[in-house]
Amino acid sequence: MTGGAVLATFFSVLIGAFAVGQAGPAMEAISSGQGAAYQIFETIDSDSEIDPLSKEGDVPSSLEGTIKLSKVSFRYPSRPDAQIFEQLNLKVPAGKTVAVVGPSGNGKSTIMHLVQRIYDIDAGEILIDGRNIKSLNLKWLRQQIGLVSQEPVLFSGTIAENIAWGKEQASQEEIEAAAKAANAYDFISNFPDGFNTQVGEKGAQLSGGQKQRIAIARAIVKNPKILLLDEATSALDTESEKIVQEALDSVKTGRTTIVIAHRLSTIKDADLIAVVNGGVIAEKGTHDELMAKDGIYAGMVRVQQAGVVEKKKKHHKKSSKHKKKHSKHSKEQTSTTTKISDKTKEENEKAKNVPFSRWVIEIQVLIATDF
Repeated sequence: MTGGAVLATFFSVLIGAFAVGQAGPAMEAISSGQGAAYQIFETIDSDSEIDPLSKEGDVPSSLEGTIKLSKVSFRYPSRPDAQIFEQLNLKVPAGKTVAVVGPSGNGKSTIMHLVQRIYDIDAGEILIDGRNIKSLNLKWLRQQIGLVSQEPVLFSGTIAENIAWGKEQASQEEIEAAAKAANAYDFISNFPDGFNTQVGEKGAQLSGGQKQRIAIARAIVKNPKILLLDEATSALDTESEKIVQEALDSVKTGRTTIVIAHRLSTIKDADLIAVVNGGVIAEKGTHDELMAKDGIYAGMVRVQQAGVVEKKKKHHKKSSKHKKKHSKHSKEQTSTTTKISDKTKEENEKAKNVPFSRWVIEIQVLIATDF
């Protein structure tokens, strides 16, 4: 072995030892990452009782969209002690709009989950066009359903890409048609890059109303027969809510629609309103019918109306206070201006009454001073 080889070996071992020493502090993080990855891969590799990728199940050639929940009982797997539904019955005719309302925590959103078969029920059955949803191919079933939730989830990418997530291999024509139906085409066209505009992480570059309309376009680009609206306007301001509500009213036409609404004024025109309370449908009927019953729904309407009136009173009181403050400020300004004007007039009057001889003497003194 030559001296050069010995020297090269020495420095190689030395540099390698330094590298191993520098990697030492990161070993704890690597070990934690391995533990976390194990749990993730264990979840991924586990067999789900509800497999969205399964090819099993019936695929009907057509769908009308009649939904029926018959004697449904359900508990969440993570909360087996809490009974959500007990013998719940609800029918949504094809092409009609049914609004589901009720106190918080009574399972309104759970109905949406069960129709999509995110969970299986404990007892009873859920039928679509007379077929139990457990017998249907899950991927096909979910392709027939469009969902618009309270908080729209947008992905980092362009507007066109986010709308296209609603349908595999959606064409540009389909994307634009969905945007028009969702009342989103005009504001998208006003962007310099149009449909190629980047929305940012979680849609950070867009307003709440714009994000919601893109979510509506994504939901209907596949032309679903069933539309699920889970408090789609509750997180918006009044102006944005009006625009989004117009879009929703447009896309609901001809589709079986289940609406969960916090603001009861938005569901007055629904074909049927069902009140969920205590795990069952406590009341159902049109808005006028339920108001005539003077039950749970009528009480909820009165509470919301009282809140709106109180809010208007506070706004009016605040506005009046601001006007009074502005009026007082204007009066003070006017008073100050008047005083200044009166003082100026007084000085001018005094100046007029000064004898001419005095003016002459003062001018002569000024001339003498300059020289």
